[in-house]
Amino acid sequence: MKSRNVIERCSFCGREKSETNVLIAGISGHICDMCVEQAAHIMEGEMKDKRNRLNLDSVKLMTPVEIKEFLDQYVIGQDEAKKHLAVAVYNHYKRLMQPRKSKVDDDVEIEKSNIIMVGETGTGKTLLARTIARMLHVPFTIVDATVLTEAGYVGEDVESILTRLLQAADYNVEAAEKGIVFIDELDKIARKSDNPSITRDVSGEGVQQGLLKLLEGSSVNVSPQGGRKHPEQKLVSIDTSNILFICGGAFDGIDKKIARRLNTHVIGYNNVREMEQIDHDNLMQYIVPQDLKSFGLIPEIIGRLPVLTFLHPLNRESLLSILTEPKNALLKQYRKLFRMDGVELTFDPSVPELIVDKAIEFKLGARGLRSICEAIMTDIMYEAPSTGKKKVIITADYAREKLEKVNANKLRAA
Repeated sequence: MKSRNVIERCSFCGREKSETNVLIAGISGHICDMCVEQAAHIMEGEMKDKRNRLNLDSVKLMTPVEIKEFLDQYVIGQDEAKKHLAVAVYNHYKRLMQPRKSKVDDDVEIEKSNIIMVGETGTGKTLLARTIARMLHVPFTIVDATVLTEAGYVGEDVESILTRLLQAADYNVEAAEKGIVFIDELDKIARKSDNPSITRDVSGEGVQQGLLKLLEGSSVNVSPQGGRKHPEQKLVSIDTSNILFICGGAFDGIDKKIARRLNTHVIGYNNVREMEQIDHDNLMQYIVPQDLKSFGLIPEIIGRLPVLTFLHPLNRESLLSILTEPKNALLKQYRKLFRMDGVELTFDPSVPELIVDKAIEFKLGARGLRSICEAIMTDIMYEAPSTGKKKVIITADYAREKLEKVNANKLRAA
């Protein structure tokens, strides 16, 4: 029989029952609520460290063909860019998995091949990056080059790219050093003219110079939470030698530079015949590093992005496929939204064609499909949850009426 004089205490911290909110009794001891909470934090940290250990030995290496097949489920077309991405990611994993010392070819060191993707807005550059991030077993982050400035000026330093990769790896430096970074909007840091700048170009040429050490591979000191807001924190050293960089940009206007280059050597009958075979509707397929230099990228950064690929402009058939075929197709997303409210949503066969025609008119690529769909669906999404209807049909007349209303509002605003 338990004595009334015995004071119940926590077996871990020694607090008496009166000093705790809850004291949980066990077989031969007690634990208070504060110790339970502290133990939960310790377990969470231990489990996070366990997850962060990059065990590539247990990862099944997908072949380039399998990687492309995965991308095909979410991205329509762009086979050329998919092949370059698939090969780059496959080789990146092989570099990480290779033993440090090998009996054969011991002196051969495989270098990484950073990629630059060029394509018009809405052709799927960012979508490719986000899709490939789903299948990766290494830390992956997408950063925007438009916010970067030269060190010491308003904006983000180039090192903030590695800060975001470190955050994606839950601050595991070893995992971050084997990650992949997608730098979007690279064309926004082009220098203002083809000649070296005589004035400070803090958001253009200065950023490109800062990116050089990251792309080639060096040891960079990074502040885990951003250096300017937290100057007192300790810096973390990250080696970028094994980080794969994938860059993308619209490079608006580079087609004119490509056309100018193609027209410079039209001398002789054979060259005239070659000019007739050029596809003037898709000049991006003829892009070479020389065009990037003319656009405003410095030669040093072009040399550190050895793989240059392009994305085709989307035609009518591709836009129709984007609306209906991929796993996350736009029309499938709207059907799922309505299904969550218990409503069955259907579209007339002519509605996707009407949406595509408008997208081609606006010249916004696949990104324009979303804005057009929103213009058609906003009113019905506002009303449907309250009406109690179990079935909604979007007809061509209804879609045309909503789009005409949008056009009329734009005309009034103008």
